[in-house]
Amino acid sequence: MTILDLPIKVKTQEPLSNYTFTKTGGPADFLAFPQDLEQLQELINYAKEHQLPVTTLGNSSNLIIKDGGIRGLVIMLTEFKQIQVHGNLIQAQAGASIIEVTKVACRAGLTGLEFAAGIPGSVGGAAFMNAGAYGGEMSQVISQVEEILPSGQQICLTGKQLHFSYRHSAVQENKGTVFAVQFQLQPGEQTTIQAQMDQFNAARRSKQPLEYPSCGSVFKRPEGHFTGPLIIKAGLQGKIVGGAQVSLKHAGFIINLGTATATDYLDLIHLIQTTVLEKFGVQLETEVRIIGEDKIS
Repeated sequence: MTILDLPIKVKTQEPLSNYTFTKTGGPADFLAFPQDLEQLQELINYAKEHQLPVTTLGNSSNLIIKDGGIRGLVIMLTEFKQIQVHGNLIQAQAGASIIEVTKVACRAGLTGLEFAAGIPGSVGGAAFMNAGAYGGEMSQVISQVEEILPSGQQICLTGKQLHFSYRHSAVQENKGTVFAVQFQLQPGEQTTIQAQMDQFNAARRSKQPLEYPSCGSVFKRPEGHFTGPLIIKAGLQGKIVGGAQVSLKHAGFIINLGTATATDYLDLIHLIQTTVLEKFGVQLETEVRIIGEDKIS
């Protein structure tokens, strides 16, 4: 039996540029869209049995997939989007939009997730990366994560066991596939929650180049500095490599002008890093996740 014989939607040699926020990325050997936990478990068991590497994707927002694509099995969790409210808890499947979770929380009069109102990622990706904005991050609100390990074992990790730190969680070490996340929130006033979300979203619209494809904030904030001003002082705001440009609206973002490849993104990132290091002695580390293989020319 091959993976195409499974009763699951699977595409072969599918360009991942069709799914990433940057609109770049090479093909996946196999791209699967499980509909439920049973299908997800079946895919991971199949991959283990046939020694296929597994890569799990959600909204593919804070992500660059190289032009050579990804070998093995790529699992897209976009069908995992159920969100349920239980008292002060929200249980969300990994493929659910974080933005949608914040809306559900607001309607339920639950506070704590306002900072995430404009984060474009999925629930699973947010847990994986400990996503954050405006002084908040997932470590403050995630109480539990459920995942399937590469061995096929299902586990549940508490917030403490996730060992959250800046843009990091234990999921990055155990290589598991997150399928559900639980948020612990607090009762609040709906109008106050909505006002705070509106304020954050207005700030995001005014400062970030949301009208272009991008991978979000490219670099981690270096200690004692702000990334955008460093890039501006280095004379790189507006710099273009291929079809990728350092945004004129926010220098911490790299946008796709329409023809960018992942290689353009990576070359521009490298140029920024080397220039900032030479001029200011500051090593910029990428916040964006970079995966996949280089294209063989």
